[in-house]
Amino acid sequence: MTPRTATTHLPLVPAVAFVLVWSSGYISGPAAVHAAAPFTVLGWRFVLAAVIGATLARLLRRPPRMDRAVLGRVAAVGFVMNAVQFGLMYVAFDLGLGATLASLFHALSPVLTALLAAALLGERVTPLQVGGFVVGVLGVLLVLGADLGLAGGPVAVAVGCLSMLTLSLGTLGQRWIGAQPDLLWSAAVQFAVSAPPLLVLGWLTEGAWPVTDTRQALGSVLFLAVVNSIVGLVLLSLLVLRGGSGAAASLFFLSPPVTAVLAWLVLDETLSVTQLVGLVVAVVGVGAATRTRRAPVPVAAQDVGTQ
Repeated sequence: MTPRTATTHLPLVPAVAFVLVWSSGYISGPAAVHAAAPFTVLGWRFVLAAVIGATLARLLRRPPRMDRAVLGRVAAVGFVMNAVQFGLMYVAFDLGLGATLASLFHALSPVLTALLAAALLGERVTPLQVGGFVVGVLGVLLVLGADLGLAGGPVAVAVGCLSMLTLSLGTLGQRWIGAQPDLLWSAAVQFAVSAPPLLVLGWLTEGAWPVTDTRQALGSVLFLAVVNSIVGLVLLSLLVLRGGSGAAASLFFLSPPVTAVLAWLVLDETLSVTQLVGLVVAVVGVGAATRTRRAPVPVAAQDVGTQ
């Protein structure tokens, strides 16, 4: 059987829905941290997502297919992909990082994953992938501009970059799992192990009730858990099943422009002409790099998005 590649055609409706769901995570994330502290928001999001995922898995009679060793690896990777990666990005949101920039950072992640696989695992990387990543970074620098204060400050940008790196490292860690456990059970485990550390960290650093707008916080947590975590995961798994991981990865470059439109409509974020040019440059670079060969997809990241 010929391996599916990034040129495989994807079903249109699930593909469009996935891009919208993935992009909406960069809107619901900032909305959530405006209403409550980041670690507390994420902790309760993952509690709810774990309950929903496990309930669906049981209702659908899905077999876990995990022995103790696989369970431990799934949990470890999930902790990195969810607690660490999203924890960093939500702290960046809290510091003022914009939704479009966050989306650009994560759009670069599949290409960075391929470059890390080449550096750490000796896998082949094409010149076009390297060039695409360089062009993507140049586009991000144009969007950032000379004044990092407008992007939330250098700390927010640095934390956002760390989130991108963690997402790429977590994606590589998926290979360490070795087996292929059921996706719903795997996600439920990963959400479940991520929630307690975040809730404890939130209680220690943010207080017992760090909520400024209860209604917005509750709505954001529900949206993040149900739409971004569960619906996004189901859509991504469907796309991987129908088109292969490379084809699904090729959609990630569409997220930044969609996020920019949503951020303008919902968060009143605007971009200058130079930033718009940078956005186009970054999207072209990432699009070229992710369409050259099969690229790893951060399946367990479901926020899929900041997520």
